[in-house]
Amino acid sequence: MSLKLRLARGGAKKRPYYKIVVADSRSPRDGRFIEQVGHWNPLLPKDSEDRVKIDGEKAKAWLGKGAQPTDRVARFLSKIEVDGKPLVSWEHGNNPQKGEPGKKAKERAEEKAQKAADAAEAAKAAEEAPAAEEAPAEEAASE
Repeated sequence: MSLKLRLARGGAKKRPYYKIVVADSRSPRDGRFIEQVGHWNPLLPKDSEDRVKIDGEKAKAWLGKGAQPTDRVARFLSKIEVDGKPLVSWEHGNNPQKGEPGKKAKERAEEKAQKAADAAEAAKAAEEAPAAEEAPAEEAASE
């Protein structure tokens, strides 16, 4: 049985309130849990004391038993110090490909660039063609 420290949603529609719970990883998000170790109210200001409340001793005990925190809970636990050090070391994820367009979007951009290049080449050829036709006519008139 793998344990997770994760969020369980509560509250009304558009008014979220989360409990930080220890649960079996196979149980549903809002379903059965083993123990509640804290809560998070995202509607409160970020500097509010009551925004995130976690019992550090309970969390440390469950981490010692092998419970794995989810990313959001790990962020909260990294700010809680027990015995002078944070419970979990959390670092911001790095995804350099996040802003890149997908495969199909890249293909469409290449097709668009190719069409623009072909149109520019055709326009350039159209400009040169009348100039080439006019040159022999001018030579004939000057003779």
